[in-house]
Amino acid sequence: MSEHEIDARRLLCPMPVIRTQDKIKTLEDGDLLTVACTDPGVTSDIPAWCRIHGHEIIDTLTEGREIIITIRVHKNQARAP
Repeated sequence: MSEHEIDARRLLCPMPVIRTQDKIKTLEDGDLLTVACTDPGVTSDIPAWCRIHGHEIIDTLTEGREIIITIRVHKNQARAP
């Protein structure tokens, strides 16, 4: 397991989800990805995307305008919406 980060600050929907999706494609099962965002829509968009694709939200932290979402990657476990 390894930890990774992406900076999606100042990006608007759908870019934070697309950046998350692109990064997760390069990761291994069990890896952690921390996504730093400023678009408030990510608090629903990224968890919805994770549910559909079988990944797990570990933590969501809001500090001022910044939202930090930590995801555990689960490969080959996509679920129906």
